[in-house]
Amino acid sequence: MGGETRVQALVERFYDLMDLEPAYTALRAAHGPDLANARQRLFWFLCGWLGGPQHYTDRFGHPMLRARHMPFSIGIRERDEWLACMDQAMGETGVPEALRERLKTSFFQTGDWMRNK
Repeated sequence: MGGETRVQALVERFYDLMDLEPAYTALRAAHGPDLANARQRLFWFLCGWLGGPQHYTDRFGHPMLRARHMPFSIGIRERDEWLACMDQAMGETGVPEALRERLKTSFFQTGDWMRNK
């Protein structure tokens, strides 16, 4: 991926797009008014998930993604908006195409597993 600087850039662009693009309104509505906490937690999580420092696990223990997201209504629309937003962010931050395709597959599998409606 290119280290923490690249992960941070991806996370920042992801949440910037969520705020800016009308296509991601359902996704944005699922978050509170301030995205700072979400930005930080996704950065910490992705660092470890991508094989780097385990910032998230060190702070909160096992991610337990499905359990931690259960309070949020996640259906096909929310999953697809998250995936589209992340794909756009990966494209705009220069994630290499081969890696981008592998990540898209992994993100889809995780996102589909997270659906609760």
